[in-house]
Amino acid sequence: MKIARFSHNDAIQYGILDEQELVVLSGDPMFAGFDTTGERVALSDVALLAPVIPRSKVVCVGKNYHDHAAEMGGTAPEEPLLFLKPNTAVIGPGDSIVRPTLSAQTEHEGELAVVIGRVAKNVTAERALEYVFGYTVANDVTARDLQRKDGQWTRAKGFDTFCPIGPMIETEFDTADATIETRVNGEVRQQAPLSDMIHSVEEIIAYASAVFTLLPGDVILTGTPAGVGTFQAGDTVEVEVSGIGILRNGVRDALPVA
Repeated sequence: MKIARFSHNDAIQYGILDEQELVVLSGDPMFAGFDTTGERVALSDVALLAPVIPRSKVVCVGKNYHDHAAEMGGTAPEEPLLFLKPNTAVIGPGDSIVRPTLSAQTEHEGELAVVIGRVAKNVTAERALEYVFGYTVANDVTARDLQRKDGQWTRAKGFDTFCPIGPMIETEFDTADATIETRVNGEVRQQAPLSDMIHSVEEIIAYASAVFTLLPGDVILTGTPAGVGTFQAGDTVEVEVSGIGILRNGVRDALPVA
């Protein structure tokens, strides 16, 4: 089941995708369940929004594909390498990624995103999927020059607009046979099966929940395959996960500070 968060007639609503229509829900299904209002709206008549705004944090995993770790000049860590993005970095499908004036090297990192649906603390890998509401697509945008300069990742990963997610949440998803692909202006930059992830979704949730409490609406980015690269103002960046959909964002430069 695909769940959308969308704007229609100046109201933000939630709906279940049914072919080319959205069955409107009475509220946020993560908290209000799946009661419907009886209304249907055409998908073409709405503006899709980020399918969730994390209540507290976006948890990210670095170097979770061997080939990406190699292209970054190292080996993959034995345990998930965690870092955080602020929820202010989140934008939705169709929103613009803004290249900050502080960076001359912004890069895409297409990733599978996991949306947490229940409070999770010290959960086991065996039970981890019980805490998942669904899955969506993400782009872990990175100011690579600042990442190298700072020696840690907070600034490079945390700019406003540096966490596009969408287009919808898929509640029934199996990573086993799914693939991820990132394109810039239609050119394929990244392509891999999700089965290439070193640490599985279950392992990541268990590891992260041992560190901090995961809240409903928190998002986990599971790492990116090889092929990360730059993009410029005017480009269109697409990340596609088979079975979920395509996350598409244009790019513009930030206005200079007056």
